Amino acid sequence: MDPDAVAKAFVEHYYSTFDANRAGLANLYQEGSMLTFEGQKIQGSQSIVAKLTSLPFQQCKHNITTVDCQPSGSGGMLVFVSGNLQLAGEQHALKFSQVF
Repeated sequence: MDPDAVAKAFVEHYYSTFDANRAGLANLYQEGSMLTFEGQKIQGSQSIVAKLTSLPFQQCKHNITTVDCQPSGSGGMLVFVSGNLQLAGEQHALKFSQVF
C-alpha cells in the first residue's frame, strides 16, 4: 500500500474525528502514546483524550495544508501535518502543525 495514501487517509480520519467528536480519538492512541502540547507531556489514551476534550473551544475546523510522511526505522511511518485551525466565532484561523 502507498505510504502517502495511508498517511492522507489517517490524517483525514483523525481531523474529521477531532472536529466532530474529540472523545472518539481514544481508539487512535495506545497506553504508550504520548502527546506533547505546548511543552506539557501527556501519556496514555485516556489522558490524551482528556487533554484534547478540555481545550477551551467546543467547535473547530481543521484545514490541512500539508501531509508529509517518511518511513520510520521501526517499520512505521512519521507523518507531519500543517494547516489552519478555524475556531467557531473567530474571524482569523490559527496556524498549527502536528507530528504522528
